[in-house]
Amino acid sequence: MLAACALAMTAAAGLAQNPAPGTAPIQQPGSSSDQSQTTAAPGTAPIRSPRLAHEINPQKVTTYNERWDFFGGLSFMNGQAGQNLPKRYNMGGGEGQATYWLGSRFGVTGDYRFEAGTTPLLPTGSQFGLNRVTVKQSIESGGLSYRWFQNRYAAVQLHALAGASYGIFNTAIVGYPKNLSPQPTDAYVGLYDNHTTPWGAAGGSIDFNTTPKLAVRLSPEIIFEHFGTETREFFSIGGGVVYRFGKRK
Repeated sequence: MLAACALAMTAAAGLAQNPAPGTAPIQQPGSSSDQSQTTAAPGTAPIRSPRLAHEINPQKVTTYNERWDFFGGLSFMNGQAGQNLPKRYNMGGGEGQATYWLGSRFGVTGDYRFEAGTTPLLPTGSQFGLNRVTVKQSIESGGLSYRWFQNRYAAVQLHALAGASYGIFNTAIVGYPKNLSPQPTDAYVGLYDNHTTPWGAAGGSIDFNTTPKLAVRLSPEIIFEHFGTETREFFSIGGGVVYRFGKRK
C-alpha cells in the first residue's frame, strides 16, 4: 500500500513539472526575471538594428541619389524689343530642363524655353495703326548646376547657363496689309531685326518635395542678352514640376 502511494505521488510531481502538450497554464505577467525568460513568437521580437529595420521596411524619403532630373513648367520673362524703345515688355511661355548629376552636388544642365509677349512701339508706329505688337524668343542654353542645400523636405540649387536666343520681332510687320502704302519697317517703329544673340542666365531654384521622386520647383533668374549694341539684364521666374530617376551607382 505504501509503495502504491509513493508511486502515485511521484507521477503527480512529474506531471506538474512536464505537463502534457497543450495543457500548460497560461503564464501571467510577473517579474522582469519571468519576462526575460519568455521567448517571443517568431517575427515578433523587436528589431534592434536600424540597418536591419531599413532593409525590412525602407523609409520612403527623398535621397537625391538619382542620376537625372527633368523639369517642365511655365515661365515669365521681361525684355526689350528695340534698342531705343522706352519701355520693356513682358513674355510668358514654357520651359523644359534636364540635369545629369555627376555626384551629389554638381550636375550638367541643358535648358530650352519659348517666350512670347507684346511690346509697345515708338510713336511712329501709330501712323500704321500699330500700338503693341507680338514678339517671340526661342532660347537654347546649357551650363552647370550646384546643389547647395538638401534635406528630406526641400533642396536649393544654383545654376549658370549660357547659350543663344533667336528673336522674332517682325510678326506685325510681315502681317501688315500689303495693299497699303507706305509699308512699315522694323527699324522705323523701333524694333530689332530678327536675329540670334548670345544669352545667359544666373539664378537658382528651390524644390519642395512631394514624393521621393517628385517635387514642385520655383526658379528665379537674372537674364543677360545682347540684341542691341550692349548687354542688358532682365528678370525671369519659372515654376513647374521636377521628376528624378535613374539611381547613381
